[in-house]
Amino acid sequence: MTAHAPPSFQSGELLDPKLSAALNTLELTVRRRLDGVLHGDHLGLIPGPGSEPGDSRMYQPGDDVRQMDWSVTARTTHPHVRQMVADRELETWVVADLSASLDFGTARCEKRDLVVAAAAAVAHLTSGGGNRIGAVVATGDRMVRIPARSGRMHARSMLRKIATTPRAPSGVRGDLRGGIESLRRPQRKRGLAVVISDFLGPIDWQRSLRAISARHELLAIEVLDPRDLELPDVGNVVLHDPETGRTREFNITNDLRADFADAAQAHREQVEQSLRSCGAPVMTLRTDRDWITDVVRFVATRRHSFGAPVNRVPRQ
Repeated sequence: MTAHAPPSFQSGELLDPKLSAALNTLELTVRRRLDGVLHGDHLGLIPGPGSEPGDSRMYQPGDDVRQMDWSVTARTTHPHVRQMVADRELETWVVADLSASLDFGTARCEKRDLVVAAAAAVAHLTSGGGNRIGAVVATGDRMVRIPARSGRMHARSMLRKIATTPRAPSGVRGDLRGGIESLRRPQRKRGLAVVISDFLGPIDWQRSLRAISARHELLAIEVLDPRDLELPDVGNVVLHDPETGRTREFNITNDLRADFADAAQAHREQVEQSLRSCGAPVMTLRTDRDWITDVVRFVATRRHSFGAPVNRVPRQ
């Protein structure tokens, strides 16, 4: 199987021919590889019952007790469950974290490129049938809101806007919590909220994400580079933190590499626990792997795990 790296969007110019060519390549890659796992217009990334309440019926063994209709049960003295009616028009909102830590990549692409690629996959998987998609792009320096609309041309315009969002200046911290919080006001109809980030830095977004989960289905897309997880054995090296602006020289010893790997693993476990507590399954994309294969594997697994608990896909 041919490995796919997302095209580079480093030009950052809205009318740059290279940007248009990169977006065309990305669209073709997504359509060719993901169409094979799509079966119908309303099978989303997160399988489950519809989101709008319908009629009640008698409880039967095997029914989800979370759907119990307690008012009807009390009135009839027989257990009833509330059936859910599928909402045929899905509204999806993408929170794209483009803080300075995403302007980095040591393998086949930058993490920023993977954010655009992940947004393209989400747009393709949720399109059709009048479904709408919008986005909030958070860099820490600015917050860009793209209204939710339907149609292929809107999806392409959204991706172009994400890809050309100016990079945050050095020394500016990201604001993932602010991006998530922006989905709470104004209140929107039930839908799907997708958060794309490397989830580095303080976990100050958990409360905001849990509030979103009370009304919307959630999906977290974690974007990682190998250097987020381990340091190379290169001896003396100068490292720069783009979100604080600090630069320091280190001697990369075996002890330092082990400490860094332990700290990185501990942080990922905290992120996973926080996302799980909010009910968000996690799809992990890495700059050193075939991202489109990881998307296909995630979608196929989720669609064959109807009714299974979230976060069943193992993190690698």
